[in-house]
Amino acid sequence: MPDPSFALTLLFTAALTLGLLIKFWLSARQIRHVASHRDAVPAAFAQTISLTAHQKAADYTIAKARLGLLEMALGAAVLLGWTLLGGLSTLNQLLLAWLGQGMGQQLGLLGAFVVIGGLIDLPLSWHQTFVLEQRFGFNKMTLRLWLADLLKSSLIGALIGLPIAALILWMMGATGSLWWLWAWLFWMGFNLLLLVIYPTLIAPMFNKFVPLEDETLKARVTALMQRCGFHAKGLFVMDGSKRSAHANAYFTGFGAAKRVVFYDTLLSKLSAEEVDAVLAHELGHFKHKHIIKRIVSMFAMSLVGFALLGYLAQQSWFYTGLGVQPNLFAANDALALLLFMLAMPVFSFFIAPLFAQLSRKHEFEADAYAVGQTSAQDLSTALLKLYEDNASTLTPDPLYVRFYYSHPGASERLSRMHGIAPASV
Repeated sequence: MPDPSFALTLLFTAALTLGLLIKFWLSARQIRHVASHRDAVPAAFAQTISLTAHQKAADYTIAKARLGLLEMALGAAVLLGWTLLGGLSTLNQLLLAWLGQGMGQQLGLLGAFVVIGGLIDLPLSWHQTFVLEQRFGFNKMTLRLWLADLLKSSLIGALIGLPIAALILWMMGATGSLWWLWAWLFWMGFNLLLLVIYPTLIAPMFNKFVPLEDETLKARVTALMQRCGFHAKGLFVMDGSKRSAHANAYFTGFGAAKRVVFYDTLLSKLSAEEVDAVLAHELGHFKHKHIIKRIVSMFAMSLVGFALLGYLAQQSWFYTGLGVQPNLFAANDALALLLFMLAMPVFSFFIAPLFAQLSRKHEFEADAYAVGQTSAQDLSTALLKLYEDNASTLTPDPLYVRFYYSHPGASERLSRMHGIAPASV
């Protein structure tokens, strides 16, 4: 009978190595493919996208992919450091010696893990904003605003996260073998509550939201929503330009708390007809019940995850197989949570393309709905403006798209929209 601890170590190492090789291979393909098509705009876009804009998108995509390679290497090294190299086990023992057994030590372990992880990620986060985004003209943040955002998000995370963690840890120790079911019910309730309170309580801490004042646009948007049978609590403009030049629009909230939010950068770039088309696309997601389907899927997957955690938390080989010595005379609940959070992405990576494919299918359905409510031409021109404004490449590697993209590539998306075969790139 093979040692389950050793078997888990081998399985984890193999999955991590294979996943890392696949990620590097896909990123290398993306870089080569985009670079090889850098010098010519695809024929389907030659009349609408300039060579300069096309080359900027290629350079931006390649720069992001190269930074992603560094992030992947660092992430793998940090993961090994926490697990098989004993980092999490050492941190746990240090906090046990300092704080002793009990809830304080377990919360201390979770908090210390988050703080250390955040500090490790900080240099790359700074580089992403102030080097890469700055280089391509997207960053609008000052160092002061960046630090303020970091402080606010950390405080909000602590104020919300610590009580939730304490409650889940209490459930793990006090509600018996089915603790995972109670924890799952609480977690789902919290996520639904967050959908309601985020737009009005949390988001305004970071951005300013003002009612849409353009009466002509407001009338168009209201008429579109009424035509589609959709009701929202309000139409708002967000000052996205204070952080980035990227443009976007989205729905937020749940039930009666739904809001339509436009980035100020989006309204400055699109015509009223194009804004209508973008909004109709978002309405398509609601008409096809994509949001509800995603919430139900999240509920189902999280239930499986909590049940699996409930089983693994009771197995000593789960800890030792991932490089952690479980506590003999103290609770291991925080250790179990952290190990599960560290290990699951290593294995779930291999099913990520299935969810990406489903997301692209939803985008095609939303596009078709938008074309039925507005026009393919308006949606096409809006999307092309957004592709150009966000420096999104028109020539991604097809396999990279299939594996990672939650939205279809530009050529495939616009070709499908107009009912013709995708152009070759």
